[in-house]
Amino acid sequence: MGDGRLEIDRISKSFGDVVALRELAFDVRAGELFGFVGSNGAGKTTAMRIALGVLAADSGEVRWDGAPVTLETRRRIGYMPEERGLYPKMKVGEQLVYLARLHGLTPAAAERAVADWTERLGVAERVGDEVQKLSLGNQQRVQLAAALVHDPGILVLDEPFSGLDPVAVDVMSTVLRDKAKAGVPVVFSSHQLDLVERLCDRVGIVRSGQLVACDTVDALRSTGAMELVVDAPSAPPGWADNLSGVAVKEHVGSRTVLELGDGVDDQAVLRAALATGAVTEFSRRRPSLTELFRNVVADGVAA
Repeated sequence: MGDGRLEIDRISKSFGDVVALRELAFDVRAGELFGFVGSNGAGKTTAMRIALGVLAADSGEVRWDGAPVTLETRRRIGYMPEERGLYPKMKVGEQLVYLARLHGLTPAAAERAVADWTERLGVAERVGDEVQKLSLGNQQRVQLAAALVHDPGILVLDEPFSGLDPVAVDVMSTVLRDKAKAGVPVVFSSHQLDLVERLCDRVGIVRSGQLVACDTVDALRSTGAMELVVDAPSAPPGWADNLSGVAVKEHVGSRTVLELGDGVDDQAVLRAALATGAVTEFSRRRPSLTELFRNVVADGVAA
């Protein structure tokens, strides 16, 4: 009996002289939301296509439930490609029923599933419209319905949030959380790192086809340097410039963000700030996932 995990085990892929993936390895556990992030060209889409079986890896293996992914397994995957794969001239309802039938649903079950998902995703009144007549946001919702209509055991979504308005982002987020709660492993790529930070249990950062960091958001953020936010309205410019082991990251109005070196006593910083007058804010913070990503990808250093 397997454990419900999707495992990407040291997959490599080259296109001619271009190495797209180098021994990429991570797993997505049952009931987990896994965020897959990286710059354009880092290898995210290639990895997802290999997981789906659309592309063959040069080496390595993809497993689900402890066994290699087969054609039968692939029918259980809900996939949302970045370059959306809907037929523009086909009506929404007909298209979704067709896709559900392709995945093995009976006509009646397909009709029921389409009614459920179009209702849930807010496009029920569009089932008689051609896909090309929908707004981009509604096309996106229909594309998600296409990935969900056959009740998949795994969800693999490439940039599912791109081009969505805030309401649609909330709808999409709720659906993904609910699928994870039902025990489905969910992996999605996104450039919207604030969303990844909010939604995901774990995050993998890929650079040049290699995984350079993989952990919970909290653990990744804790690898970054501690920062202090200090608001000292009376402080003169440069008040923190000469503090030992302290770097000034930004200074806006009376608010200064400082990066503390290892072992620096934040109370010494507080004393220096108080020496200038009142201090209205003094708080510690860890860098956001966006800041961490920028550092990992730009510096070429694994977190």
